[in-house]
Amino acid sequence: MPPRGVQKERIRRHAARLFAENGYRGTGVQDLSDAVGLGRGTLYHHIGSKERLLFEIITLHVVDVVADARAVLDLDLTAEEKIRRLSRIVMTTVAAHLPEWTVFFRDIDALSGLLRREALAVRADFEDVWVEVLRQGVRDGEFRDLDPVVVKGLLGMHNYSYVWIAPSGRLSPEEIADVFCDLLLGGIRRPPG
Repeated sequence: MPPRGVQKERIRRHAARLFAENGYRGTGVQDLSDAVGLGRGTLYHHIGSKERLLFEIITLHVVDVVADARAVLDLDLTAEEKIRRLSRIVMTTVAAHLPEWTVFFRDIDALSGLLRREALAVRADFEDVWVEVLRQGVRDGEFRDLDPVVVKGLLGMHNYSYVWIAPSGRLSPEEIADVFCDLLLGGIRRPPG
């Protein structure tokens, strides 16, 4: 039997795929047990609960993206350069972890109580990074004054990609990010003079 950490990661991968294909509510514990070849008792030993497993799938890669995004905030770059980096981080992560991101965007509402609040806080942290970069751009004169709804549109462009992105498609995730940024930045730059 694989070591506990390896087994947990294997369970998470299978669960993410099943949740992405069938939805969280459409995937039973027996489905998970069958997919990983473990009895229900052993499965619960590794996951604690199905909801806890969902929380881990939803937050694991988002926490990493938030850390990477916060590191971009600290770089001595223009706001435009930061947006381009953030965009690439999101698109490469979505493509690399498509089942997990599908579950994140589609099934976060299945969480309850403290797990739900923690997952929503991680999502808010990610949004806050983008807000800060937009504020920097306005403050530095790169971007025109922006309505706060702009961040929702910017994130929507990136976040909704889980529905259509093909990791081995015509454009790489980085190229998609560049296309998005060209479109976005053309709309928010402060006109010369």
